[in-house]
Amino acid sequence: MNEPAETTEELNAEQQDAWEQLEQIVAAKDSEAARSYLKELPPGEDARVMAQLSDAEQHEFIALLNDEDAARLMESLPEIQAGQFLSTLPPEKAALIFDEMNSDEQVDLLDQLTEEQSEAIIEQMDPEEAENVRFLAQYDSQSAGGLMITELLSFEDSQTVDDVVTELRQNAEEYATYNVQYIYVINADEQLVGVLRLRDLLMAPPGRRLNKMMIANPTSVLDSTTLQDLQHFFDSHPLFGLPVVDADQKLVGVVRREDVEHAGEEQAGRTFLRFAGIMGGEELRSLPLKIRSARRLSWLSINILLNIVAASIIAMYEETLESVIALAVFLPIVSDMSGCSGNQSIAVSTRELVLGVIRPRDWFHVFRKELGLGLVNGIALGILLGGVAYLWKGNPYLGLVIGGALALNTLMAVCLGALIPLILKGFKLDPALASGPILTTLTDMCGFFLVLSFAQALLPWLT
Repeated sequence: MNEPAETTEELNAEQQDAWEQLEQIVAAKDSEAARSYLKELPPGEDARVMAQLSDAEQHEFIALLNDEDAARLMESLPEIQAGQFLSTLPPEKAALIFDEMNSDEQVDLLDQLTEEQSEAIIEQMDPEEAENVRFLAQYDSQSAGGLMITELLSFEDSQTVDDVVTELRQNAEEYATYNVQYIYVINADEQLVGVLRLRDLLMAPPGRRLNKMMIANPTSVLDSTTLQDLQHFFDSHPLFGLPVVDADQKLVGVVRREDVEHAGEEQAGRTFLRFAGIMGGEELRSLPLKIRSARRLSWLSINILLNIVAASIIAMYEETLESVIALAVFLPIVSDMSGCSGNQSIAVSTRELVLGVIRPRDWFHVFRKELGLGLVNGIALGILLGGVAYLWKGNPYLGLVIGGALALNTLMAVCLGALIPLILKGFKLDPALASGPILTTLTDMCGFFLVLSFAQALLPWLT
């Protein structure tokens, strides 16, 4: 027989026991227990467990870990959570943790800190690590240079198999943390000229030169390649990683498929939050109240002004609205339905911009495609809502006013919703952040105007 599934109460009890166990470990200052506890946590539980601890308990727990374990913990946390935590550590301690991280993780976390905090940590780091961090920090975080790692193995094409094997053995401890699948071959000017599989190297005669056995002219990407282009590449090529070169074709790093996928997921998450009105695109409830409040209020306060603008249309037709009270019932329906239709168009345009399917210059193609859809959906929705208005009040003119307004407003919303992201992108503004409020204001204003102006024109037949 199958064992009965755990109930919600049992799962909650287990979680409570886990947190109590962690609090006991912190209180006892047991380093060995802290490391064992961390290793036994199920995947993905690190962030949730750390969020349950107070700031003081978090610091005490990290103090119980060695630098390597602390680094692995920081890498497993969401960047914004890890950055918030590291910002409260003394620079000396943070630097020791940073020294144990992969190069791409170091730069990602420094992006979460202020310039002063970042510089204080870098100054305390190992000089070679610090120089590498400064080199990577010059790149856009959403480019190949910003996503690549510099932990790779590269050797000159004139070297032999025996040279490489000797080097690997002498520095085995350092290279143990590298995710080595390929050895990259460079010339005397550090330009990428070939790639060599590790298994081919180990099976080759000791005296053979690398340029006699390498795969010449391997596929590579420039350090300026965008995240979007990297996603397209890995979607069509079954590779785990890709060498990155600068404008002079010098090898500067390797960008991994997993890092590109992770960056894409984070970008999608930030876009979703911006659509929801979270300024800055990221928020966790473990952040300080002041930061969370500011990020939400910055959008909500703007939204108040936009709603006042839309409401002013109603004030212009106050007498018409008083004469036909039923209009008040349909005003929010017309604006909301049109807004929903427009937001669908925004979502499609934003998605196609991200995928590279369209560019801002393709506005006429996009407009033409959405015009037909807006006509069909507008007429269909107008007939439905107009029919409801007619059946409710028994007045066909009311149905005509409501149905006609919704049809035209939907057509306008669909077309504008498709074009606004392209226009904003053309001006190098964020479509995900600005498209929604612009469309909402326009659909509200036009919806209110269409309903009330139609009603005023047909007022003798409505009263």
